[in-house]
Amino acid sequence: MSLSDRKSLRPTLPDVTHPLLKVESLVSGYGKKQVLSGVTLEVAPGELVSLIGHNGAGKSTLLKCLFGLIPIWKGTVVLDGKSLQCPHPRELLRAGVAYVPQGNRVFTDLTVRENLEMGGVIITNKVRLDERLERVFTLFPALKPRLRQRAGTLSGGEKQMLALANALILRPRLLLLDEPSLGLAPPLVSQALGRVQQISRESGASVLIVEQKVREVLKITQRVYVLRNGRVSFSGSADCLYDEAKLREVYL
Repeated sequence: MSLSDRKSLRPTLPDVTHPLLKVESLVSGYGKKQVLSGVTLEVAPGELVSLIGHNGAGKSTLLKCLFGLIPIWKGTVVLDGKSLQCPHPRELLRAGVAYVPQGNRVFTDLTVRENLEMGGVIITNKVRLDERLERVFTLFPALKPRLRQRAGTLSGGEKQMLALANALILRPRLLLLDEPSLGLAPPLVSQALGRVQQISRESGASVLIVEQKVREVLKITQRVYVLRNGRVSFSGSADCLYDEAKLREVYL
């Protein structure tokens, strides 16, 4: 695929002067172990941004920190102009942030419908929940005939769809995705990432996606951050890293 072809598939770079998410000098870790050392990044409304780097660079830790699963030690996280000093996952869900951890995690003993109802746990109005379910089925029609099927019996690709669908029930403004291609057969990777692009395009949601399939994720995202040893070592247009020499320079 040529550079011009890739650009035609990707929306125009959004205006980042008023970002939906703004992270400045973020420091965090586990216990006494520091993992993130001053991470700064931005995600504009409706923008797809990829976060790449070697294992142990701090990518998953950053997403967990942004979703309130581990504490912010230093630095600031601002969502739509509001500072989040000690965010809690439930608070973030209400603010329009959804997080899909790696491994396509679903409740294997529950049915597909029960999983989706868990995704919409803060929606108390049944009519509204049913409306949200129907909206999700327009994006993932393969799930509708499986509503009574136990999630543990789904294929890897179907579990990935269900995990994404769970996150979309609440119509998030910001979607944090941790390696959505993990565990998928190679032919399904492009399909899965294409689905992420479709979700952003049709819902208007911003996406910050961690992904090890670097070549594939660069095709769908507009900007990219490279994380190395807990720090941002590169940020810029995704097209910049499609050059093999440049990719080696910032990634290896």
